[in-house]
Amino acid sequence: MTLRNTRGIDVLASNVDATKSVGIQVKTNQTNRREWMLNKKAEADRSENLFYVFVRLNGTAEPAFHIVPRAVVAKFVRREHSAWLKTPGKGGRAHVDTPMRKFKDPDNKYLGRWELLGLK
Repeated sequence: MTLRNTRGIDVLASNVDATKSVGIQVKTNQTNRREWMLNKKAEADRSENLFYVFVRLNGTAEPAFHIVPRAVVAKFVRREHSAWLKTPGKGGRAHVDTPMRKFKDPDNKYLGRWELLGLK
């Protein structure tokens, strides 16, 4: 775990001999839905060694973990938000831009993908 002032990183993880480390940002939802809310900062993909661990708490079931590289998240939220802005909203009106973004993993492509951290 990191201190509160470690910007964008909730957990620092390393391999056994501490020769490689990655930063992890954790996002959770309370449901079984494979989508998580983020903010506009998620569009930046500046760090190679930063990952998101998206957690589905699934109500009373066992939690599920989706491990996703930051660059994948950034690309997804940029593309999806741009498409949302171009799609008409209620009554055919244009959507108003917002700092909120959404990441989805509907096909469970990143479910349990701990190996993506590259720490073995």
